[in-house]
Amino acid sequence: MNHIGNAEEQIVTERLRRKLNEVNSSAQQQLSGVQDHINFTLQKAYFKCAYSCFDRSRTQDEISNCVEHCSVPVMQSQNLVEGEMAKFQERLQRALMVCQDKYESSKLQPGQSKSMTDLESCVNQSIDDSIKTLPSLVDRLKTSLGMNDST
Repeated sequence: MNHIGNAEEQIVTERLRRKLNEVNSSAQQQLSGVQDHINFTLQKAYFKCAYSCFDRSRTQDEISNCVEHCSVPVMQSQNLVEGEMAKFQERLQRALMVCQDKYESSKLQPGQSKSMTDLESCVNQSIDDSIKTLPSLVDRLKTSLGMNDST
């Protein structure tokens, strides 16, 4: 019986791993426009701005301050995206911990043979719910970054 339980656990673990990859893939896909905006539009503006800082009439400190000033929009944008993604990951982790707690609790109760199935179902639901929040997260980021809909 233990071998069957271990085999079932390995199968479920692999399915859960694939489900977690799904949320990562979905996040990358949906955030690609925001990342492109930061990596190309904002970075391009940064380099143009920084280039204009290099003037022989300026001191080294003035040039450094100018370049640092040029980097502010890029840094703020990257920090905003990182912050939103950290919150997204924290919410997902909390939901997955609830699933894990339910699973551990069900193992302690006699006659609970569907605990792995329940764990998988809970994790799938948590991940699906998280994926559904991505479009609104991306919309918030686009609004905060001043991106128009065509970007």
